Amino acid sequence: MSGEPTISRPGDTTSAQSMTDKAGSLPDARSSTSQEIADFVARARATAPQSSSGRARLIFALDATMSRQPTWDMACALQADMFREAAALGSLDIRLIYYRGFDECRATSWISDSAKLARLMSKIDCRGGDTQIGRVLSAARREAAVSGVRAVVFIGDAMEEKIDDLCAKAGELGMLKVPVFLFQEGADAVAEQAFGEIARLSGGAWCRFDPGAAAQLRELLRAATAYAVGGRDALKRLSAQEGGAAKLLGQLK
Repeated sequence: MSGEPTISRPGDTTSAQSMTDKAGSLPDARSSTSQEIADFVARARATAPQSSSGRARLIFALDATMSRQPTWDMACALQADMFREAAALGSLDIRLIYYRGFDECRATSWISDSAKLARLMSKIDCRGGDTQIGRVLSAARREAAVSGVRAVVFIGDAMEEKIDDLCAKAGELGMLKVPVFLFQEGADAVAEQAFGEIARLSGGAWCRFDPGAAAQLRELLRAATAYAVGGRDALKRLSAQEGGAAKLLGQLK
């Protein structure tokens, strides 16, 4: 379909697209050196840029490894609620980032239409592989520094990376005032520790939802969207009606 982002797969002859273009492979995450971190801290003291379009921007990141297929399908069904929540408060652009398989981590262009995002997500199938949360956080940091991102939402159930590396990247997002909202399916203890630290260091929030619990995930996504578009005040208003918003509000710095 004309104008719709394409999904690249391993073995495609098409070259990988950049993050600011069509869906494409993200660069590898790597650990920052002490000097790089110091330089970043100096740059981050300035106010993070806002979207040139004036629209709120939210990164919607999903673990698309094999165990995630049921939740991927659920997220496909619920993503329209994010746009509906945004419509009541303002406007929203979403960039989908997902990882799966062997060393595959990809991002779409910025999307402002729920039907377009749903079509795109329906083309993606889950595949076995390790987590690549570091690449998601690195991508969010780059985008925040370039064009402004209000928040990052991540849905996953596992963490198989070096937690110290993830914490460093989360701290950098915190300095850019980009909170990460991590929604954990299930009760994996390693994931819980990592997600909690990422949330704390970025100034975001971590919440667990039961496997297959669409209502719980819907509330959490609506709450994160309310924050991305309307800030703490919008989240506070929603918290009077929904428990998911109250859970996030209670953790925000």
